[in-house]
Amino acid sequence: MKAKVYFSRSLTPETVVEAYRRLGAELPGKVAVKIHSGEKGNQNYLHPEFWKPMVELVHGTIVECNTAYGDASVGVRDNTDSHWKLLEEHGWTKYFDVDLMDAEGPDVVWPIPNGNVLKENHVGKNILRYDSMLVLAHFKGHPMGGYGGALKQLAIGCASRAGKALIHSAGKTDDRYKTWEQHASNVEFPEAMADAAASVVEHFKGKMAFINVMKNLSVDCDCCAVAEDPCMKDIGILASLDPVAIDQACIDLVMASDDPGKEHFMERVTSRNGIHTIEAAAQLGYGTREYELIEF
Repeated sequence: MKAKVYFSRSLTPETVVEAYRRLGAELPGKVAVKIHSGEKGNQNYLHPEFWKPMVELVHGTIVECNTAYGDASVGVRDNTDSHWKLLEEHGWTKYFDVDLMDAEGPDVVWPIPNGNVLKENHVGKNILRYDSMLVLAHFKGHPMGGYGGALKQLAIGCASRAGKALIHSAGKTDDRYKTWEQHASNVEFPEAMADAAASVVEHFKGKMAFINVMKNLSVDCDCCAVAEDPCMKDIGILASLDPVAIDQACIDLVMASDDPGKEHFMERVTSRNGIHTIEAAAQLGYGTREYELIEF
């Protein structure tokens, strides 16, 4: 059965809300809203003002987790104190309740019985505070994963610092200082991402929604302090109840674009074997690559 993916070429905060309404879903209880807060110095991340009407509609709490940088020169989100300061500087705490889910341990450990690479995922313990999750993803490239969308927000985004180390090392270590010495191959890493995302989908099963915004299309992620400027024109906003379908639809929209910058963008995706994350997630069965694109 094909998943429904709603798509608009309009790129406004109001369109985000309209895309969500098209899903016909109502997220129950206390809603965790997963965003990317943007690394210090990054120029491409989507600011809190853009997401504000959507977050307010679901009365959501912004959730984030610390990063697993082994080198302090890469960014400031790898420890709770400096991450909180950046959340304040970027305006997230001005508009929303914010929860740094792994600010204090111990982590929650979720099993991944059918994982190809990982057999468990470590997530910030505060994720247990929430009944449902809205994933607001800025679709763009990524230096290691090839691209970042809904699946990356579920995987790396919800993982604690130790969990991120496990994903990056394909389960070899949860030590962020050692993970970069034992980095996963470009087959293992996308499979580890798909595995980790599976555990989050299983936890919130039937109580999730996904919105991808194809704006500021750089080959670099919002986690990059020094990011390349966008190489393509903006494309639009997508919404779905299926994280696999929404990411596949974004890739297909890039591929179908007549923008000359798509070659550069897709080189980043393919050179990192990024589409394998989608393939692996579909194989695990929590989403489908077959979808109906409904433009509004």
